Formats: sequence, C-alpha cells, structure tokens
Amino acid sequence: MELTKSLIKAKRPCTDGFRWFVRHYAEQGHYQELLDALVADGRSDDACWLLDQFGPTDALRVVDALDAEVVVFAGTLKVLGNVEAGSLLRVGRSLRAGGGIRVDGELRVGEDLRAEGGIRCGGKLDVGGELRAGWGVEAAGPLRCGGRIRVNWDLRCGSRLEAADNISVGLDLLAGGDVVCRKGLQAGGSITAEAGLKTAQGIVAAAAIVVGHHLEAGWGIRAGAGIEAGGTIRTGESLVAGETIRAGNGYGIFAGLDVPLADWKQSARVCAAARPAQLISGCWIGRDAC
Repeated sequence: MELTKSLIKAKRPCTDGFRWFVRHYAEQGHYQELLDALVADGRSDDACWLLDQFGPTDALRVVDALDAEVVVFAGTLKVLGNVEAGSLLRVGRSLRAGGGIRVDGELRVGEDLRAEGGIRCGGKLDVGGELRAGWGVEAAGPLRCGGRIRVNWDLRCGSRLEAADNISVGLDLLAGGDVVCRKGLQAGGSITAEAGLKTAQGIVAAAAIVVGHHLEAGWGIRAGAGIEAGGTIRTGESLVAGETIRAGNGYGIFAGLDVPLADWKQSARVCAAARPAQLISGCWIGRDAC
C-alpha cells in the first residue's frame, strides 16, 4: 500500500513528523517501508501513529528469530523461534512464535498472540484477540485481552487484568490490580488479586482465592481451599470452598443473588469448613454435603 503526501496530511500529523516524510519520501512511500524507516530513525511514536491511522494489512512476514530494540509491523508476524525485543513490539494483526517471547517494554498485538513457550513483558501487554501460551505469561504492567486467555503455567500481571472472554490458567493467577473477566475464570492453582475480582460467569480454582477488595461472580464460585476477600463476596449462584470463606470487616457474603428462593437448595448452596459469620444470603448446607 502506497501512502501519499495528501493522504498523510489529511490525517493531521504533527508538523515535525510531516516534515520528516516530505524530506525522505517527497510525494509517496510504501506503508511498511515507512514504518521500518521511522523505527530505524528513532521515531517509534510516529510509526505507531501511522499504524493507528491506516490500520493493519494482510502482509505476512516469516523469520527464523527476532531480536530488535523496536518493531512496528502492520501485518502478521510469524517467528519460528524466539522473540526478543526492547522498548516496543507492535504488530497490526497476529504474532505467532515457535519459542518464547520477551519484550522489555510494551507488547501490543492487534489480533491473536500465540507462543509455544512463555511470554514475558516488561510493560503493558495489549492483545486484540486470543492470548495463548504454552508456558507462562508475565506482564509487569496492565494486561488487556480482547478474546480468550489460555496459559498452561502461571499468569502474572503487575496491574489490572482484563479479558473479554474466558480465562484459563494451568497453575496460579496473580494480579497486582483488578481482575475483570467478561466470561468465566478457571485456574489449576490459586487465584490472587490485590484489588477486586469480577466475572460475568463462574470462578473455579483448585486452591485458594484471595482478593484485596470485592469478589463477584455472575454464576458460582468454587475453590479447593479457602476464599477470602477484603470487601463483599457476591455470587449469582452457589459458593463452595474446601476451607473457610471470609469477607472483609463490615462486609457481607451473598450467594444465590440470581436464583429464586425456591431453588436455593440446589443452585444457591454455600459450603465451607465452617459457616461464615458474615453469610447473609444463600443456603448453608455444611461441608459434608458438598
């Protein structure tokens, strides 16, 4: 795709960036060549601005390995081995790696992000589609995913974690901020969120669930160990824990909020090692009946 001076000018670029284009390309330049040239000249912000304005392409680039300080690619990037990047790795469509991915700064992918190994990001991790990793995922900053998250090992996020689809984690999930899931959340280990945790559907953890603020699920919550929140615990259906259930001081525990009273014994059960003192709604059935 060729970008002309008039097309770029119509997008209202900054004066310095437009002068750079005129100085290097006069009237027109190929889209990806422009992105590469801007990155090579230390103008990654301008390259990202250009990608924001003209969007992704259907181009496919296949390489054996990737090792660069900054990469801005408008199409799909397929790396047969490992990916190593410095301050920025941005891909307009999908990024697929046969090995692991490590980015010291921001990692942003317009569609799917898939790695056979692990993914480590030193800044913000933003994925427009599905996020899948054969090993673990670690993001020092916030993590936003526009699709499903599937991680075979741990999922660690230093700030807010948000997914528009299901989250499935093979081992532990740890987030330094809020966790917001538009569908269901499942972990093969424990779930820890330093702020709040909210899902539109259910939450299942093989071990404990520990939340700094409010804990809320549209369906039920089940934990193999204890459930603890610094605020209120709310579930649309049942609430089951292998150990104790405890809300924050001055807060209540509400189960069965979306279930008719007549169905509480079947669909709004509360089960734990001991009856929670803060239990306000739901049908307490004791530990042995779970």
